[in-house]
This record gives sequence, structure tokens and C-alpha cells, in this order.
Amino acid sequence: MASRGIALLYLQFLLAAFFFVSFIPALASIPKHSSSDSSRPHSFHKDNIRGFKIAGDMFWKDGQPFRIIGGDLHYFRVLPEYWEDRLLRAKALGLNAIQTYVAWNLHEPSPQKWVFEGIANIESFLNLTQELGFLVMLRAGPYICAEWDLGGFPAWLLSIKPSLKLRSSDPRYINLVERWWGILLPKIAPFLYENGGPIVMVQVENEFGSFGYDKTYLRYLATLARRHLGNDIILYTTDGGTKDTLERGTIPEEGVYAAVDFSTGENPWPIFELQKRYNAPGKSPPLSAEFYTGWLTHWGEPNAKTSASYTAAYLEKILSCNGSVVLYMAYGGTNFGFFNGANTGQNDSDYKADLTSYDYDAPIKESGDVDNPKFEALRNVIEKYSPMSLPPVPSSNERAKYRILNVNKVASLFNVLDILCYPTEVVETDQPIPMELVGQMFGFMLYVSQYSGKGSNSTLSIPKVHDRAQVFISCTADGKGENPTYVGTIERWSNKELELPNFKCSSNISLFILLENMGRINYGPYIYDRKGILSSVALDGYILHGWKLYPISLDKLSLSNETLVRKLAESQTAKISIQTSIKFHSGSITQPGFYEARYFIDPNDQIKDTFISFKGWSKGIAFVNSFNIGRFWPSLGPQCTLYVPAPILHYGENVVVIFELHTSNPNLTIEFVQQPDFTCGQIAQ
Repeated sequence: MASRGIALLYLQFLLAAFFFVSFIPALASIPKHSSSDSSRPHSFHKDNIRGFKIAGDMFWKDGQPFRIIGGDLHYFRVLPEYWEDRLLRAKALGLNAIQTYVAWNLHEPSPQKWVFEGIANIESFLNLTQELGFLVMLRAGPYICAEWDLGGFPAWLLSIKPSLKLRSSDPRYINLVERWWGILLPKIAPFLYENGGPIVMVQVENEFGSFGYDKTYLRYLATLARRHLGNDIILYTTDGGTKDTLERGTIPEEGVYAAVDFSTGENPWPIFELQKRYNAPGKSPPLSAEFYTGWLTHWGEPNAKTSASYTAAYLEKILSCNGSVVLYMAYGGTNFGFFNGANTGQNDSDYKADLTSYDYDAPIKESGDVDNPKFEALRNVIEKYSPMSLPPVPSSNERAKYRILNVNKVASLFNVLDILCYPTEVVETDQPIPMELVGQMFGFMLYVSQYSGKGSNSTLSIPKVHDRAQVFISCTADGKGENPTYVGTIERWSNKELELPNFKCSSNISLFILLENMGRINYGPYIYDRKGILSSVALDGYILHGWKLYPISLDKLSLSNETLVRKLAESQTAKISIQTSIKFHSGSITQPGFYEARYFIDPNDQIKDTFISFKGWSKGIAFVNSFNIGRFWPSLGPQCTLYVPAPILHYGENVVVIFELHTSNPNLTIEFVQQPDFTCGQIAQ
């Protein structure tokens, strides 16, 4: 009887609440980021209205306590055709939320040129996450880090004069952020949870406490976000779990929830206690917004690996005490094209570029594989704390081993320079200038000058190279005819003077410097990372004047451009065999050039993923059917292979184009293999 009476009173309470809300709609306009209700978490038990809230140091979804077990999966690191495949694998891992960055440079590659199609179709990605039952934590930037070029900032920001102060209250920078978010945030507003979508939280900035102390900037971002998204959305920051970073990177007075990240292996609970000091009372559910399942790898380092059992044990330390967690990464993916980032050490010369692969030793591998100890170990832990049974684990995608392919040299770089850089695009300056100032945001630029020979060797000095300069000399001004002679390479991280050999020409000697942008710094104090030659160039102490700058557009390599293909085939260089190319002192081939391989997929076969092994090659870029699959550098390592997802292949003839900067494979072959390989180079394990 007593329980029935309580039930009747409870029903009367609900009816009263219903009529109260129905007839006083003005209450709905009260801002929800006030902390005044933090001491009354019980009210959410009785609220059946759709919503995602924080109260009583817990997350609440639709009136019920909710624990986030999420994972980072970045839409821009996987082809759209595979979004569903990777999300289903994340579902089988036991995740209930997906966290993703938004890469500004992907969506605005040049000022006010907006791109939201293909791999940049974030709205389609959000629709898919909802269809598969995920919540979404959206990391809107404008800065994202992410081991992504310039931390997600568009490179054209570096072309603005006077220089912008990124990640600050600089009004000119703020105006550009306003314009960007004025496009982005209205697109995502329909996907907010309160509007029937999957987005429950939106992050502003990223780990700002590790960079600066500009609370005015952070407060303005919060204000701007609410202007577009309303007051009900939970805004959050993520910072390292230390007093210093949380002091500088959080704005609890603005009602912005402060999440933390920290190294896997640290005791989480003292950090979660510290987290409470930077949130309003009752507004600090323990959340590790980046629980590291692995780590990034730079060129020249051993491939990063972490123990499955160790990672699982520390995940359980969080979940066993009702903490929330986001796996960074659940699925890493690939830095296709030129979008890989870079890091520095003590100064901006201590430069380390990230690999093309962003596998991250995550539980879901770059190609989608889940048949590995880490996936199994993490899934076993998550299953113990999941309120429902987990979906079955999908089988790994099959991969093809298409065979070893012969490769043909198509052209030397110097002999097709007028195709890759039209004469009208050549810039003449007195002194070298950064690539961004001539509109060359990615890839390569050729700097050309002249000097008079003096009958002896000369010493070349370039104090500021960003990032890698290959030096050639020739008696001709355009490098055609007899190809320029390779002299050596000057690198940002080991900048040394270069000795130029005595070269006898009837007139001046031409100096060619091929500059590679290897990826902009994405984290730390040196993020303002312009590319190219950033200083004067001196020969025996005398500064060289008079330069021609050739922005090299590899986009013009599109194999759908029959005119280009015909020009390459008809060029004089196409008739020059590998054996007649210019050789360095050791006898190895050192002329940058383009190579091509063709292979046929039978319509009766299934098109499958594969990897291309570049063992025996030196350094360069590869395209498959005009799609830039990324950088290879097996001579340094550790990455030997590049991932080729099936959607970029097709039945019939497929074409691989290789831009090799140094030495081709002596057998002139590439091999399609079924497994990734990270055992190349000087640090092979």
C-alpha cells in the first residue's frame, strides 16, 4: 500500500510539472549554462525531455545518468566510402560516442573558398554517426593540433601582412575566425542533440593551457559559439591534467566544462580531483578527453607501439570508478596528400615531420583491421562496464596482393617545369621569399638564381631552410637540355653549409634549389611555420640577388588531363633512359623525376585494399589514379608502405605516378603487399 501511495503522489507531481511547463513557456529561455541547478541532480530523474546535461558531477542523457565511452575518429583521415565501416568497428569496440576535430584548412583552402564535399562533407559524417547510434563530441577549433598541418589552420593565414598572431585576441585573426565559424556553426546547429541530432558537446580551442594565457580570446570563442549554437549546448575545453595548464586553458566562469587529458600510465583519480577545481560545483564529471591508445611517429623514429594489456589496465582504472573516457585514437587513419603535421623540440630547427600513416597503434588499424590484441583487450574492459551487450566484431577487410609492377621513368622534373609551373606563374624577386607569399601552400617550390664561377669550389650557406632543400647547378638557366647536376641537400634540422664544385660554364652558373614543405608544425610555440627559403642565400659570404621562383603544382599531374599526359610522353626527357640521367659522385641516380606504373584489375575480381611497398626507393610522393596517397621516405623510415584504399581503385587500368626526389628503386619496381611495413630506414627494428 505504501509503495502504491508513493507512486500516486509521484504521478500527481509529474502532471503538475507538465502543466507548469506547458503554461509558463518563458522559463525555457533561461540560459542552461548557469551552475545554479548543480546541487539538484535528482531533478533530471524526472525529466523525460530529450537533453544532455551535466549535474551532480555526472553526465545525464534524457534524464538518466550517462557515462561517455568514446573514441576519436577523424572524418578527414578516412575516405567517405569507409566512414560506415570504421564507425561499425568502433561500435563493436563498445563505444557510444565519437569525438572528431574539424579541420579549418580542409574546408577553406583559400580565402572564402568553402569546401564541404567528399572527404570534407562533415554533415554526411554527422548524419551517419546518428544513424549508427553514436553521440558526437565535436572539436570545432579553430585550432585543433591533431598532428595535422598547421594545427588545422589554413596556410593562407601565413600570407597575411602584417603577420597575424594566431590563437590570440588579435582582431584581424578574430575576424577570420568569426567568418569561418559563421559558415561552420550554422551547418552543425541542426545536428545538436537538443535539435534531434547527435552532437552533445562542442570543444572550443584545444589544449590552450599548453600554449598561452589569453582568457579574453577563450571567452570570446565561447561567446561566439553560443551566438550560433545557443546556450543549451555544453561547451568544453581540453587541457593537460596539471595545475599550470588548467589555470591557463579553462574558463569555468563562462560555464565552459573543463575536461582533462594525461599520459596513459598516470593515476587518473588525483587528476580528476584537480579537474574539479576548474569546474563549477557539481559540474565536473571525470572525463579523460584523450586517453592515449598509442602514440604518433615521426620520420626517423622507431614506429610507436604500446602494450595492449598495459593500455587496457589503465582504461579499467578510469571505468571501474565510473569515469568517462575518450580513446585517442579509436581509429587513426591516414594523412593523405600534404596534410601531415610536424613537431619541434627546443627550437624551431629541431623539426620532426609526422608520417603519412596515422595508424597511432590504435585498436582499429589504418586499414580497418580489428584482429589485434589491443582491440580485444580494450573491448574486454569496455564490455564489463557497458550497460548493454556489444555488437559482434566485424571481420577484417580483405586486401589484395596485386603483384610486383615494373615502373617506367616518364620525365625529369626540370624537363617538365613549364608544365608544372606555367611561365605566367613564375615570380621574380631580389631575395627569396616564403612559399605562402606566392600562393604555394603545399608541396614544392624551385628557387633559381645565378652566380659567376671563379675556378674553384664555393661554399653555399642558407641559414633558414623550411624544410628541405636539394641543390643543383647547371650551365643553362632553365635546367633543360643537359640536366642540372645534383650537389647535395640542406635540411632544417641539420643545417650545414654546402660545398659547390668547380663548374666550368661559358657564362654564369645557374643555381637551382628545390624546396620541399614537409608539413607545418601543429603544436607548441613555433606554430607560425612559414615554408621555403626564409633567409638570404650566401655564396662564399656574398649574398645572391635576383631570383626566379617556380611554384610546382603537382595537381597538374591529374591523369585525366590528356594534354599533360601527351606532353609528358612527347617530351624529350621521356626518351632519355634511366642510365643517362645525371649521376652523383657515388654513381647513384639523383635526378628528381616522375615514374609511372600501370596495372589492370579484372572486372571479375573484387576490388580490395592494398599497400604499396616503396622499399628500395628514396623519398617522394605517390599518386594512385590522381589521388595523392601521401609521402614515402623508406631510406629514412620507418614507414615502407603507403595505404591504398579500394575506393580509389577501379576496374580496368589503374595508374600509379611516383615523384621520386632522389634515387629510384634499382630494379624499377614497386610491390603491392597485404600488410603495412614499418621496418625501413636507418632505424629499422
